[in-house]
Amino acid sequence: MSEVSTAAGVDPDAVAGWFDTLGVEYLGRLRFERMGLGQSNLTYLVTDAGPGRWVLRRPPLGTLLASAHDVAREARIMAALEHTAVPVPRILGVAEDPAVSDVAMVLMEFVDGQIIDTMEIARSLTPERRRAIALSLPRTLAEIHSVDIEGVGLGDLASRKPYAARQLKRWAGQWEKSRTRDLPELDDLTRRLGAAIPHQREITLVHGDFHLRNVIADRDSGVLVAALDWELSTLGEPLADMGSLLAYWTEPGEDGGDFPASTLPGFPDRAEMAGTYLGQTGRDPDALRYWHVLGLWKLAVIAEGVMRRAMDEPQNRAAAGTPTVERIDGLVHTARRIADAAGF
Repeated sequence: MSEVSTAAGVDPDAVAGWFDTLGVEYLGRLRFERMGLGQSNLTYLVTDAGPGRWVLRRPPLGTLLASAHDVAREARIMAALEHTAVPVPRILGVAEDPAVSDVAMVLMEFVDGQIIDTMEIARSLTPERRRAIALSLPRTLAEIHSVDIEGVGLGDLASRKPYAARQLKRWAGQWEKSRTRDLPELDDLTRRLGAAIPHQREITLVHGDFHLRNVIADRDSGVLVAALDWELSTLGEPLADMGSLLAYWTEPGEDGGDFPASTLPGFPDRAEMAGTYLGQTGRDPDALRYWHVLGLWKLAVIAEGVMRRAMDEPQNRAAAGTPTVERIDGLVHTARRIADAAGF
């Protein structure tokens, strides 16, 4: 019998048996190592005594909401994209058997490449590589948004009700639950976003959390070889993804929080990122400005929630990367400035 190492949230013997049922060959001992910085779905690098490498994904530890952290749904989306132009790891198996795990688990191929999830890594890249990786982001989004959702079997993935209204309702409700103070500027922005919703002309696959930390780039060309973390993927307005990417894309002189990678030399500015996407898709630049504002508003709401949890849980108050009032107010200020310039 093969030996296996232990890992929190994984039954190594059960996973080894699952490998056998999938026909995945491995040598000797399986080892499990946590990957990434996220606190949502947990990701492990699985290695054997030879060159074998795989990625295992499962929900976080602890009590979960019934619809949250659905790795099986995430795997369904990635499997549907396998034969499209969207770069995703190949799904090898989904375990929903209590004999393997008390929660669903997904096994996928390991994609070798460059992950840029820390400032140390971002600084290690040449300006030329930063530029190549950056411009591959909007190009990959364009591919995601061109997927034939009916043709790949994702037509029933989510509601087709107007996407902006869905987003505003969800995140305005989250603001009310997590707010730590009165912030009239954000309340005014919420009202303005509700009054200025652009007409939705199409419904596409939406990644939902597409940014520099959620992709893998080729080590030589910088072209993206994998888009990761499809947990929030849905059907909706394609410009929402690009607006969120721009919201994350800090420019020099702005507060980028704990990961201002895009301020480094070589990374294009937001105008070039937007122009690359719009040039490839022909979509409406005015509508993109709306979705950029909504992306900033959403980031402010999320940051307020993180700050609220840090206030409520003393052990988290000094956690690295915890948003500050100044950071959140800066996001709202930038969003209002862009909204003013866009005339809504």
